[in-house]
Amino acid sequence: MKRKIYQQLLQWKEQEKGHVAILIEGARRVGKSYIAEEFARNEYRSYILIDFAHITKTMKRVFDDYLEDTSTFFQYLQTVAGVRLYERESIIIFDEIQKYPRARQAIKHLVADGKYDYIETGSLVSINCTAEDILVPSEERSVQMFPMDFEEFLWALGDEMTMPFIRDCFEHKRPLGPMHRKAMDLFRQYLIVGGMPQAVNTYVETRDFRATDKQKRDVLSLYRKSIGKYAKGYAEKVRGIFDQIPGELQKHEKRFMLSSIEKGARYRTYETAFLWLQDAQITNTCYGVTEPTVGMRLRRDDETFKCYMMDTGLLLAHAFDEKAIQGEELYQKLLLDKLEINSGMLIENIVAQMLSTSGHKLYFYSCLSREDASSRMEIDFLVEKSTLTNRHNICPIEVKSGQRYTTNSLDKFQAKFAEQLATPYIIHSADYQEKNGIVYLPFYMVSLL
Repeated sequence: MKRKIYQQLLQWKEQEKGHVAILIEGARRVGKSYIAEEFARNEYRSYILIDFAHITKTMKRVFDDYLEDTSTFFQYLQTVAGVRLYERESIIIFDEIQKYPRARQAIKHLVADGKYDYIETGSLVSINCTAEDILVPSEERSVQMFPMDFEEFLWALGDEMTMPFIRDCFEHKRPLGPMHRKAMDLFRQYLIVGGMPQAVNTYVETRDFRATDKQKRDVLSLYRKSIGKYAKGYAEKVRGIFDQIPGELQKHEKRFMLSSIEKGARYRTYETAFLWLQDAQITNTCYGVTEPTVGMRLRRDDETFKCYMMDTGLLLAHAFDEKAIQGEELYQKLLLDKLEINSGMLIENIVAQMLSTSGHKLYFYSCLSREDASSRMEIDFLVEKSTLTNRHNICPIEVKSGQRYTTNSLDKFQAKFAEQLATPYIIHSADYQEKNGIVYLPFYMVSLL
């Protein structure tokens, strides 16, 4: 499958020329190993893939006995792997590097040797768990890999025309017109399937949502096992949060309430568990801020946050039990935009996913005053402009899953923080338009912000 991270790997190869190794981080099953080997196969004369999760005893002895002596190490490595390496024309892949931290530490002198390029892959949470006893090499650059975005999903379907047309309409500030319905149909398919490569591949081959759902449930099961394996000492807290995510997102006010897990629970008791899920890239955390200003992290309220799933397809499988999702009715309602319950949860989650994949940190603003109705408001997301100026740097984003809605919160927010705000956006199911100073974007344009 065609992935955008491939271009980042090409740039790394051309610019660094072996002086820096690259570490592909990401959640489990997002395609790290696949893209690393695909890149090596296409861009190098030869490659060796070392999968530390399934390494043979003979290969492990090569690493254990000769890793510090590069000339002997490469001689034995080629012999055991049965692959000839060519200086500056070959690459070595350390897959699941967290299983053998010593190889990661050795990147320093392997890169200094200069003969070959190196790619490492691993999930951040397991890498962090195994990095405590090693010196992490400065000759290593990290890139993050996400679930497939909407354009990558379209590529998998064999569609390379729709997204360039959407991008052109966005850049020229015009609606799609007759193409809007097709774009929304494709987007709803993406909403259901999500971006996990195995699920997308199954959908491409079968066009069967139920078969796709089985793939997603396998991933969820794998995540549960990872919680038990890596979240040592607080696995129950992590599971409690993980299980509660759909219920919290289903509420009108989607802020995560710890009381739903345990009466009287305090954030400091659960903070490590939330950070674990974030590091594992299972969730996207959106923090509340007290004011929409540049450097929103400085205004962040760590105890006020929303917890989204990293992949909306997984959220759908997580939210509905297997019996409910095996029926055709649920899929039909989602495809026809007729699912009244839970649709807001899915739409807001996929907007968070698209913003995060595009490189935005997630923030929101909320004022739930009971005394003063005029100050009561909630803005779903806040993002900074790409180019900062003295004023007007923050773009407020409201997500509207239904066809009928008001802009009361956005109007109040603009009146209160006029000096700080740039272009306000409404994300909705209709076509592109601009009205009363607000830009109305269809869901499929969010990744272009």
